Amino acid sequence: MSGGWEEERAGPELPSQTKDFGTHRMAKNVLFIMCDQLRWDYLSCTGHPHLATPNIDKLAERGMLFDRTYVQSPICGPSRMSFYTGRYVSSHGSTWNNIPLKVGEMTLGDHLRPMGVRTALCGKTHMTADAEGMRRLGLAPDSTIGVLVSECGFEPFEREDGLHPDGNRYARNEAYDSYMKEQGWQDENPWNSVANSAEDDEGNILSGWFMEHADKPARATDEQSETPYITRRAMDFINEAGDQPWCLHLSYIKPHWPYIVPAPYHDMYGPNTHMPVVKSEAEREDPHPVFGAFMEERVSRAFSQDHVRTRVIGAYMGLIKQLDDQIGELMRFMDEKGLSDDTMIIFTSDHGDYLGDHWMGEKELFHDPSSRIPLIVVDPSPEADATRGIKSDTLIEAIDIVPTILDFYGGKEVPHILEGKSLLPVLHGDVSKVRDFAVSEYDYSMRDVRTRLGVEVADAKLTMLFDGRWKYIYAEGFRPMLFDLEHDPDERIDLGGLPDYADQCQKMERLFFNWCRRTNQRTTMSDEDIGGRNASKGEAKVGILIGYWNEQELEDMKD
Repeated sequence: MSGGWEEERAGPELPSQTKDFGTHRMAKNVLFIMCDQLRWDYLSCTGHPHLATPNIDKLAERGMLFDRTYVQSPICGPSRMSFYTGRYVSSHGSTWNNIPLKVGEMTLGDHLRPMGVRTALCGKTHMTADAEGMRRLGLAPDSTIGVLVSECGFEPFEREDGLHPDGNRYARNEAYDSYMKEQGWQDENPWNSVANSAEDDEGNILSGWFMEHADKPARATDEQSETPYITRRAMDFINEAGDQPWCLHLSYIKPHWPYIVPAPYHDMYGPNTHMPVVKSEAEREDPHPVFGAFMEERVSRAFSQDHVRTRVIGAYMGLIKQLDDQIGELMRFMDEKGLSDDTMIIFTSDHGDYLGDHWMGEKELFHDPSSRIPLIVVDPSPEADATRGIKSDTLIEAIDIVPTILDFYGGKEVPHILEGKSLLPVLHGDVSKVRDFAVSEYDYSMRDVRTRLGVEVADAKLTMLFDGRWKYIYAEGFRPMLFDLEHDPDERIDLGGLPDYADQCQKMERLFFNWCRRTNQRTTMSDEDIGGRNASKGEAKVGILIGYWNEQELEDMKD
């Protein structure tokens, strides 16, 4: 392949490797698969009646399907930063896309590399490096540490964000461009004009950014398109890694827009296979001000039209079907390599997609189509045999992934840093609850919604708490939103403004207040370290003599 491939393959030089995995002798590799904008209910194993995903379903049969999993933010950047740090958005501070993750935030790779685990990326992270912080600390972006800090702690085997046709360097993957040129495509930007565009009978390029073209096949063949390409690159990494323990983050950029897919997937799913839209006229009659403002966004107005929704959903389902086929290819490869018996596999998504539900497009608010995600964890150890194929309804958060992986490798718990909970106990049969409620946060200060509502930047905050029945959204400066999913599972009726539900809102607000009071920034010293200290004796040993009457009292303290 081209020089671009070889340069990406090299990656940064890593610390010396060790292979001590404590009691988890089987714990060798982790394959952490993330899709982008995949709704929780668009898999056959999670209930879609017409979209068969047999390969992803097999993962659910081999492991556990966590059916009530919520992201820490319903938008790419902050959600992923929570996935990679194991911390809430208000803890790591990367509250929206392109707001840098500050230097010093520990990530998955920072936890695993000292254990000898090569932690690499193949695909998307949406990471924006803290360039100012790196300059302040004298970290060169091309140094070993600088690369890791800039890439969410991952060794960038190949990064491809695929966000904008001519955006930052990660939107233009030079390795993919080189590959496409080798395939005979001499377009200046084949990612945009080939992989994400169609062509009419006269040879005119039809951009996939325009949703009217979603029913047409992309110019790229299936093999040339992004999902198969990045799958093959993941296989390249696994082949290169050899016997060294590894954790590979395989991060697909689909079914995220542009909504266009190559043949034969482009016309597999006609309107008769689409799930009916979930919305009601009552939602628009007197909506919560923030919800109402989001319904007026361009993308929401577009998806509120049936013909737009119909055109897009066919492509969206096709993209998922292509993903499922590639998961099948990857699992067969893993089997052939003899890796399936000692590799933990995690399959998930960074958030969902409204697709017209609740008069919305995109994501950003907290209805289940946006904030709820699929999560499958396959633990190869014998301790997990009893739970294989089980669908769990325990409340799970995205921040649980890092502590689960760390636990799998036998790492020490670090609850002063990681705010998530390891899922290994659940996978090994512990039926106790992981948590009483899930939290998701959203900073909408970067959106036009804020200016239309006249909200100050500091006040453009939403926080969701969901306890398994009640979904409560605290909206700074506005009344809360409240949904009763036990009696209204489709979340059509907002109870937050009704006097009869004031007590329930107050109860949820107290939970929110207590959650806000957590200690979340003292990450340099654990509760265990602090709790094991005798403050008075420690002060005396270093000569801090406060409150002593005489030398004898000091000597008594030292005894």
